[in-house]
Amino acid sequence: MRMNKWSSTLSALALSLLAATSTAMAQVANETLIVAGPRTPESLDQEYPPTEAGHEARRNIFERLLVYGMKADESGAQVEDFSKIEGALAESYELSPDNKSITFHLRRGVKSAVGNEMSADDVMWTFERGWNMKATFHWYMTQILKIESFDSFQKIDDYTVKVTIPNPSLLLARIWINNDLGIIDSVEVKKHITAEDPWAARYLATDSASFAPYHIAKFSPGQEVVYESNPNYYRGEAKLKRVIFREMPTSSNRVAALQAGSIDVAEWLTPREISLVEKLPTVKVWKVFGNYTHRLEMNNSTAPFDKVEVRQALNYLVPRPEIEQSVYMNTARPTKSPVSEIYPAYSEAAFAYDDNVERAKELLAKAGYPEGFKTELGYRTGEPLEEQIAVVLKTAFARAGVELELVKLPASSLVERYSKGTMPMFFIRDMAIVPDAAYVANLFINSQSMVNFSKYKNEEVDTLINKALTSTDEASREADMKKVQDIVVEEAPWVFLFNPGYQLAVSSKVKGYAWYTPNSNNWYDFSK
Repeated sequence: MRMNKWSSTLSALALSLLAATSTAMAQVANETLIVAGPRTPESLDQEYPPTEAGHEARRNIFERLLVYGMKADESGAQVEDFSKIEGALAESYELSPDNKSITFHLRRGVKSAVGNEMSADDVMWTFERGWNMKATFHWYMTQILKIESFDSFQKIDDYTVKVTIPNPSLLLARIWINNDLGIIDSVEVKKHITAEDPWAARYLATDSASFAPYHIAKFSPGQEVVYESNPNYYRGEAKLKRVIFREMPTSSNRVAALQAGSIDVAEWLTPREISLVEKLPTVKVWKVFGNYTHRLEMNNSTAPFDKVEVRQALNYLVPRPEIEQSVYMNTARPTKSPVSEIYPAYSEAAFAYDDNVERAKELLAKAGYPEGFKTELGYRTGEPLEEQIAVVLKTAFARAGVELELVKLPASSLVERYSKGTMPMFFIRDMAIVPDAAYVANLFINSQSMVNFSKYKNEEVDTLINKALTSTDEASREADMKKVQDIVVEEAPWVFLFNPGYQLAVSSKVKGYAWYTPNSNNWYDFSK
């Protein structure tokens, strides 16, 4: 009898423990998001040249001084409201009447994942690091805001920082919303400084230290990134405590994993795959118009692409209706300007390219290439869309004697080659984060830009862009930017392709989605 009572007690205890364990496991599952995408970031450092994978990491492991307000679009997705600039790490800010200085009043009590409290010293050290590394931050400050000396940055007190610029700029507040301008926990990062690495570049390439909603728990390039929530995040800890991003280069494998329930989010599926999974009751697909320009860039500084007629000819050889239907399944829109369609001052007035082989042959002959030429076209591994477009273009360009050698490379290798100017033609799918035509043109077209990979140069265009960056006359800026678009479309530094939009396939268990101009997912917005 006693044995029966003891057995009953043990059984009840076991059932209780099992129930508690099951509840705990369910809670962990509900707080964990598993994401699959084409590639892990090449680097976690915001000073590294921006890529899609890098932008997504930055969105989650760096927090900025300012943000846009949010609004719902027609699909129900939250999108940025460009008319509302709000405080983030800076609780408030003040612009001087002449648009030549901005003062940030920092939010008090903001802490990093390791518990260090943010102060003006963190902001100033972040600025100093960026200035001295002469990469991303330095480019924004010198090329957009025209700052010439680090003296422009000033600590007023422990919670106040002021930035003064030599000329007025309508971008003086908007620039700080940029995905690449997060604030670093300087106390933590300084522990990793060495004489050979005074700005902890090696540490920040593979780890994080900031005041963002997430920090890096594990970074295995080519395999996975594990994000863990910052328990001290100033807006409240994220609902998803752990996000596991897995590199899965083949998009069909991402589809299979989403269907099987082994992942929660599948990034960068092809249009054909999106049309498949959106029919499944277990999957939700988010679609937004987006701000992408997917284009084929040419190195304008080397033959044969130093000839405007060659560049124009290739634009006349693109079978856009065929690509739109067979590759994009009628979900993309032709790109007709270097500026995104959703940004102010957009103009497609000069775009006149259609599929016209005879016109292309005439232009090639005028440029001295009546028989065409041979060249390389580089594209990234794990990018089936680019591979499909490359195959179509190979056949289309051959109609005028242009022979393409298709070169598939890992993203990091391709970036290295086109950055050094050793890849003559290459795909770029990119966007300008700041919704301003002068910013966009300066980013992609100004001959002094660090990401003008086509090496396009036109003195009149440079002058108009630089004028707009320091002008506060909205009407004049708009007129100048429309002229810039006319010139650039006419001179064709790129082969203009499509805006593919942005689509994201998620398990129906996953709630919440918001779109940001970098087209990168902010896991803080998601829950299960």
